[in-house]
Amino acid sequence: MGAALARAVQWTTTGSGAGTIKVTPLNESLLNQIIKFAEDFSTRHPQEAAFVFREPLEWKTQFDCSNFGEGYEINGETVQSEAKDKDGQPLLLLTASTLRVCSFDQLSRLLQIDMEKKLEEAQACLEANRDPIVKILGPEHGTVEGEDMSILNLLDKMKQDDPETEIKIKIFLLLHQLDLQLLNSSLKDVSQDERLHVAAINNEVTLLKNFSGMGEDTVLESLEYTSDYMFPNGRRAPPWRQVHGEICYLVIKPHDTDTLCITCSTAGVFLNGGWLTSKDDIDYESKSEVYKDIVTFLREKSPKFVENMAKKEYIFFQEPRKEINCQCMEVVDNRISGRSQNIYNFTENNVYMKMKSSAERRRYRDNKKLEPSMKWEDIWLSASHRPKYSSEKAAKKDTEEERRSSTVSRKIKKKDSGISSVSVKSQCKTSDRFEDISASSSETEEEEDQLVHLHDGNTDLPSEYWGIQKLAKYVKGGNPTATIIALCAMRDFNLAQETCQLAIRETGCLEVLINLLDTDEIKCQIGSLKILKEISKNTFTRRVIADLEGLQIMVRILDSPDKDLKCLAAETIANIAKFKQARWTVRQHGGIKRLVGLLECTSVGSTSLSSFQDEDTELARCGALALWSCSKSTKNKEAIRKAGGIPLLAKWLKCSHVDILTPVVGILQECASEPSYRLAIRTEGMIESLVNNLSSEHEELQMHCASAIFKCAEDKETRDLIRQHGGLQPLSALLDNSENKQLLAAVTGAIWKCALSAENVSKFSDYKVIEALVGLLTDQPEEVLVNVVGALGECCQETTNRTIIRKCGGIPPLVKLLTGTDQALLVNVTKAVGACATEPENMMIIDHLDGVRLLWSLLKNPNPNVQANAAWAICPCIENAKDAGEMVRSFVGGLELIVNLLRSKNKEVLASVCAAVTKIAKDEENLAVITDHGVVPLLSRLANTSNKKLRHHLAEAISQCCMWGNNRIAFGEAKAVAPLVRYLKSNDPSVHRATAQALYQLSEDPGNCVTMHENGVVKLLLAMVGSTDEALQEAAAGCIANIRRLALAAEKAKYG
Repeated sequence: MGAALARAVQWTTTGSGAGTIKVTPLNESLLNQIIKFAEDFSTRHPQEAAFVFREPLEWKTQFDCSNFGEGYEINGETVQSEAKDKDGQPLLLLTASTLRVCSFDQLSRLLQIDMEKKLEEAQACLEANRDPIVKILGPEHGTVEGEDMSILNLLDKMKQDDPETEIKIKIFLLLHQLDLQLLNSSLKDVSQDERLHVAAINNEVTLLKNFSGMGEDTVLESLEYTSDYMFPNGRRAPPWRQVHGEICYLVIKPHDTDTLCITCSTAGVFLNGGWLTSKDDIDYESKSEVYKDIVTFLREKSPKFVENMAKKEYIFFQEPRKEINCQCMEVVDNRISGRSQNIYNFTENNVYMKMKSSAERRRYRDNKKLEPSMKWEDIWLSASHRPKYSSEKAAKKDTEEERRSSTVSRKIKKKDSGISSVSVKSQCKTSDRFEDISASSSETEEEEDQLVHLHDGNTDLPSEYWGIQKLAKYVKGGNPTATIIALCAMRDFNLAQETCQLAIRETGCLEVLINLLDTDEIKCQIGSLKILKEISKNTFTRRVIADLEGLQIMVRILDSPDKDLKCLAAETIANIAKFKQARWTVRQHGGIKRLVGLLECTSVGSTSLSSFQDEDTELARCGALALWSCSKSTKNKEAIRKAGGIPLLAKWLKCSHVDILTPVVGILQECASEPSYRLAIRTEGMIESLVNNLSSEHEELQMHCASAIFKCAEDKETRDLIRQHGGLQPLSALLDNSENKQLLAAVTGAIWKCALSAENVSKFSDYKVIEALVGLLTDQPEEVLVNVVGALGECCQETTNRTIIRKCGGIPPLVKLLTGTDQALLVNVTKAVGACATEPENMMIIDHLDGVRLLWSLLKNPNPNVQANAAWAICPCIENAKDAGEMVRSFVGGLELIVNLLRSKNKEVLASVCAAVTKIAKDEENLAVITDHGVVPLLSRLANTSNKKLRHHLAEAISQCCMWGNNRIAFGEAKAVAPLVRYLKSNDPSVHRATAQALYQLSEDPGNCVTMHENGVVKLLLAMVGSTDEALQEAAAGCIANIRRLALAAEKAKYG
């Protein structure tokens, strides 16, 4: 609590340096947490609550005698508690307005006396006792900067079997846990209240540097960071200052004032106290008001800056041409790089650096080896990367040291600590690149390698690093009790913090934690797994654990009879199995079958769990979490199925508890990409459960259920089941939750796939889904838009829905989306616009918004799916436009473009372009133009296709193109007639009709009639003359008539 009071709580300062707690929302939140801790202390920890403080907590109070009752002795203005210490002194004493409290029990009772005054009392107490731990436990536990030796001293005293020491350790750990909770809370508050951020400050510093130098016309003489070291979050301030929102510190030399040392924080920019030469550190105290940015600060401090900047105002805010360079080292797995170079080898051969100037290159040549600070050089590099023992002698020495250690250490089965070699390479990237890396990971692809930064030699190690290093000694060599206590103390650190994780790796503690899993001490195994579970959330750490063969041990632990141990092992596997190699390891060592086995228990499928802490249920939850991570691999999906996982998942899906349902549904939505799983989900009756859980109060569960439905609804039978089980209504209702974008993307995707069935579209119309989808066409991320437009495209197949879209104003945003770049979105939006264009009223709006031109431009898109859908959409546009021929001719190069697409190798593109050619050729002038562009030979070249869809539209295009000049003869010369005759043998009626019409047009040329007759067309057409399709009947009869007339003319010419 001392560290939180010193670092997290915001104080007002006076001349002497003392102060009071500011009245801020952050401080009020921290005080309420402290009050809650003190109030609950006596009930949660009765033995520790009776502990008597070394010195009483003393402060000026607002309480008086009237506030106290039972349990207190009141004598005039003096109040004392009936409870006394061993010397007979009261544990609470009120004299005048001064209150003295000597135990947590009395402190807890005091806070419950008057609920309205407790906030003021807590504030007064903390202001009077700036380091309360000193008065509670003694001066040796005071809050100090740097190393904190108090817990280590307590661990040493444990060996003396002092009962009081054990209680003091528990109190210290509880206070330390509160301390971390308060610091984390303040950090969260700071991150939410940011006004300035790292990128903004970096950009401003870069711009100012571009206009700084020794010249008279520069805005500054110089501007430099106080530290070149950058933390993973982009900040340069030390961690204990980051909790105050501080980002970095700058030393600025203006032309007309002394050197300024400033602090850049999330709240703004202010002048600090400058360098403290005695401590080689900065005086962080604010010496000025807070300004919104660096430029505003310099405008106030330097008139010369204002004058010179005014001269450069027109270029000041332009993007700098110089590339921002920052040195970083990227650790690349040797499976990718193929090199086995030791990570400690920081030679010129494996570090390539881009320097800004020739002077820097010279400095680099003078220092042939890159040498980080001795304090920092290994922190970012795991000690687990050290090479294996190079000799038996070294291994023997290590074994002797292990033999000399205590009981637990003797039970540890020492393993080689070598892992896959890694190579280090240096790259230069801007801050935008780091953001791209962090945002580029996906669920199905292997994660990106972590970046490892070089450290500034002047940066001190944080106290957390040394604390973990000291505790590591007890983890390695203590007795069982000390080892367990050390593990508990280590858990009190913020293990999610990068510094703590790196300290664990650098000190070799990670190997010890993994080796502890091989001991016979259950408590040691549990303690080790609890830490591994936390640190394995870090990408780099989980890779190191996998390389140290930690996964193999955890898989074996799944066979343990201890259920708590199996739960922790499964949860840790769930964290580690986020990348491909780890998932492969779990499968290869039989982990999938063991994890599926965790799902088998007596309470499976129960809907009336008395408590989630039920051991079997918790075991199944942890197993499901691990299987969820593993199910991102295709082979693991098959392994889960073969291990009998599907029936168990189906049973657990009927459970009512969200903590089990979420990972179970997560597994199903991952595996639903496989046809075998979709069939199983349908036949095992899981669709009904998925539909029911759409009405859950938990958005994450709703999202995964919707995602599973999205994938399963590819099959018509599943779509029917979703409708029959009432799943369309909850999906429609979830469209109202537009704040959760992930949920919205899953729901709109499910609606899209369900809309593939016309029966579902009718239901959606009743639920006003069309109107809701139109409302989501703006201000949404692309993953939502893709699904929304896809759903509208399917719903547009009905006339009434096309009218609804127009009346709701949906056509303008749809046309606007045609200018996008996302390929999936373009595929769907072209289909939706094309469907809308079948209505003349809609077509007028599309034409007015220049939508046809946008569709035509998409024919140039390299994606064949976009090309095909754009061509399909153009067909109704031409058909329903007022002056279609003139509109098409107005597109410069448009006709040549569409003719050239007949050279595509994609069947869907060819079919759609043939359909478009059919519509275009209805205008005589356009037909003449496309004939000149060579449409006849290109269509003829496609005649030998066996694709039914292409045959249909190709025959229609040939039929329409025969209307111009000598095109009929040209088709005959290009040998397109004989293949067309074979189309009549198809079993598709639409192909019969289109082919008969084409043959009828071609039969106007005698040469084509001869070819048709030779290929047996008459017999085929005679069967179609009796068809109920009038168009087919008429075309077949007309073609036969032309052939017959030619035959009669030939006979007449021959015989006179």
